[in-house]
Amino acid sequence: MPKVVGVRFQPVTKVYYFSPHHYTDLQTGDRVIVETARGIEMGTVVFPPKEIPESEIKGKLKNILRKATPVELLKAVSYQAQEEKARKKCIELVKELGLSMKVLKAEYSFDGSRLVFSFVAEQRVDFRELVRRLTRTFNTRIEMRQVGARDETKILDGYGRCGRVLCCSSWLTEFHSVSIKMAKNQSLPLAPSEISGLCGRLLCCLAFENDAYTEARENLPKVNTRVKTKDGLTATVRGLNILKETVLLELDSSEDETYIEVPAADLTPLTAGDKPKTPSAETSAAETKKPEKTSSSAEAGEEEQAPTEAKSKSKRSRRRRRKK
Repeated sequence: MPKVVGVRFQPVTKVYYFSPHHYTDLQTGDRVIVETARGIEMGTVVFPPKEIPESEIKGKLKNILRKATPVELLKAVSYQAQEEKARKKCIELVKELGLSMKVLKAEYSFDGSRLVFSFVAEQRVDFRELVRRLTRTFNTRIEMRQVGARDETKILDGYGRCGRVLCCSSWLTEFHSVSIKMAKNQSLPLAPSEISGLCGRLLCCLAFENDAYTEARENLPKVNTRVKTKDGLTATVRGLNILKETVLLELDSSEDETYIEVPAADLTPLTAGDKPKTPSAETSAAETKKPEKTSSSAEAGEEEQAPTEAKSKSKRSRRRRRKK
């Protein structure tokens, strides 16, 4: 199995694999210089060299170029201190040019050769003039990176409806696919204000417990199915409490709507043969027969009236002939 080193470039982001090459003594927290698709970058070792299955590696592994020198570390700290100033300057230029965009973050590369601005915009923005002015101001290569609503919230940080720091900015390294079906599976209210995060998208935490809810539902009857309690009472399932593993039942024996909550383990599903004939079914059958009698009588009435109408027409025609 290949031996790799885990490297992260920003806090709470994805971990990338690199080949340790000659640096087999790397430890967690070491700063290293590596080659990436964006160029030479400085990253932090999150786990030392270890063997992993080859199936977990995508593409060709790149080597660790070297450990970061003290001079490189000082230079990186110096550029990081200038990032907030660069962001504010970019915001000023955006206002001067009247661009519809929101600048979130400025990020220098470790050697200052590149300055990346992250922004959000609802529509496409022509920022060519902005890039020219930023290049003259900072005398370095400028990159503009547009991000989505989730990445915006991750950068800005904040607190969720649970009172804790946002998952995306504290520990969630990758965004998972979240669907409204997960909220339904967990019997949550479907109001947008109840299941949406600060980013306006569905809560990421809907995906965390979805598998557990799916597994728990396998031991519970479905809503609107008929069951029998251990006391022999028949009822219809009207609701589920998945965490408590209890079922809300509407009893058949009561004239008014009576609901009880019982453990799912005390219920037995009713088969098709166990279902009693309800009065409503008999009534509906009787109602379907009544129209047949009415329609037949109406048809008979029409047949009886038809000869009378024919006779009246013939009398009128005779009278007209006599007048002529």
